[in-house]
Amino acid sequence: MDLGNSNSLVDTVFVAGLLVVVLVGLALNVASAEKLFTAALMLLLLAGVLAPAEAFVGFSNTGIFTIAALYVVVGGLKESGATQVLRRYLVGSPKNQASASFRVLPVTTLLSAVVNNTPVVAMFTTLLQSQSKRFSIQLSSILIPVSYASILGGTCTLIGTSTNLVVDGMLQQGGYTGFGLFEIAWVGVPIAILGLIYIFLAGRYLLPDRESSVEQFDQVREYLVEMMIQPGSELVRKNIQEAGLRNLPGLFLVEIEREEQIISAVRPRTVLEAGDRLVFAGSPESVLELRNIHGLVLANDQRFKLNGASSDRRLFEAVLSPSNPMIGQTIREARFRHRYSAVVLSVSRHGQRLRGKLGELVLCEGDTLLLEAQKGFLMRHRNSRDFLLVSKLGTPPLADETKALPALAIFTVMLVASGTGMTSILVSSIAAAGAMLAMKCIAYEDAGKSIDYSILLVVACAFGLGAAVEKVGLAKDIANGLLAVADSPLSALIAVYLATVLLTEMMTNNAAAIIMLPICLKTAEVLGVNYEPFAIAVMVAASASFMTPTGYQTNLMVMGPGGYRFMDYVKFGTPLSIIVAVTSISVIPVVWSF
Repeated sequence: MDLGNSNSLVDTVFVAGLLVVVLVGLALNVASAEKLFTAALMLLLLAGVLAPAEAFVGFSNTGIFTIAALYVVVGGLKESGATQVLRRYLVGSPKNQASASFRVLPVTTLLSAVVNNTPVVAMFTTLLQSQSKRFSIQLSSILIPVSYASILGGTCTLIGTSTNLVVDGMLQQGGYTGFGLFEIAWVGVPIAILGLIYIFLAGRYLLPDRESSVEQFDQVREYLVEMMIQPGSELVRKNIQEAGLRNLPGLFLVEIEREEQIISAVRPRTVLEAGDRLVFAGSPESVLELRNIHGLVLANDQRFKLNGASSDRRLFEAVLSPSNPMIGQTIREARFRHRYSAVVLSVSRHGQRLRGKLGELVLCEGDTLLLEAQKGFLMRHRNSRDFLLVSKLGTPPLADETKALPALAIFTVMLVASGTGMTSILVSSIAAAGAMLAMKCIAYEDAGKSIDYSILLVVACAFGLGAAVEKVGLAKDIANGLLAVADSPLSALIAVYLATVLLTEMMTNNAAAIIMLPICLKTAEVLGVNYEPFAIAVMVAASASFMTPTGYQTNLMVMGPGGYRFMDYVKFGTPLSIIVAVTSISVIPVVWSF
């Protein structure tokens, strides 16, 4: 890992200050992670702290290519219907709260050990949403456990989470020996078992009993009004723009019903006709403004239903991702309707449906939107990096399962080949991704969409930031600071673990691991002990994000659908974080001796 040393105090202060700025920017949500890390890397390059080869070292790291290939492999499992087949045979259809917990959570942990967490959590979230009303399953009592179970599963293997692959790639790049596919299971399996026991025992006492976003959206009809265009109205034969219905204050024109046909995501040039029924969404007080339009009257029979039988009406739930370009903008400013050909009917945030004028609501990461869109919306955006979750309300997604068995066979061969040491994880994952494409388990276009390029960019840029921390001697300074208060290997291990947990709650788990690894390696070097316990501690701690919704992507994913608030994660996640920490610190030195 030695990338050269610089004794310049100015460089050290500059890098330390830059780290603080990135941390504060992430904590305050000033900009997305990829923007902050890209800007930081460019500043390091322009300031001369890093040479180009050092700044872009992350873009050639094998871990990046392994993660990209695994995204395609997991995409193949999803698109081929293999994950649905596994879900059906391993879980079935839970018909009550207890059955849902005992069937779903262990399988979530098992699948997350070998598959990326995000599609696993998305799959079970959609399943539980479809089952919740039929069998009285309380979503607020099960969705945080699903996210936590997936995080626990990710600590069991080297491919369970991208963080493990990144740390392993950094070690190999620095000339250290990496870890085997199942080597981390020595600590991951005990963590997973104890974590699941805690979730089962404490869930009924610490999890809230609260409305989910779907239940909140059931009352959206209160915020919808239907107006009829009478013959002779000033609106007849005018398009939406000319009629002045495009930018109404506090109101959106959701759809037009004409001769029993639904026109949704209405375009500005759509021409109005007598007898049209216009459905508006917005605050009730804004409806009064519509009555000032000659020939536009309130419909006597308000027929709009969220569960309407019209084959042209499609209602979706979508959770905004941190990388969505509309974050920080109002719905009107973001031109949501134009961008996605969909209309926002309601917004849920932190467990509560937002009131007020829809067009003036500023969007935040994790917001759950109720949308009306055309039939193809789910197909177009299910792999979009703009959304953490997209699901059709009331109906679980159907997948073509004709390629499920070939996809499962390819995935199994990949695991066996890398697990037995026949080939590296990089080679086996690239071969598996190629096989998925060759067998048409996933289309080429979907393969590209399945890769989360924003995560890869953050990881690659964070490598450069980690290189700067090492080069200017900041890693050694921090290591010496740690050893000033923790002068034994065990106490240093505890300090490294706690520092990594703190960082991962404030920034992305991959970035936290990349920043901390040079520090922990330098700590081991100064102490003259084995680096492996410290590297494993960084792997586990970087993934052990249970206390905030923003620390781990799956936590944010279930926030809206479960109706959760920030303190729900603190209340339920803090004891679990302590259990994982104590177990890790107890097991790691036994398996990987100092």
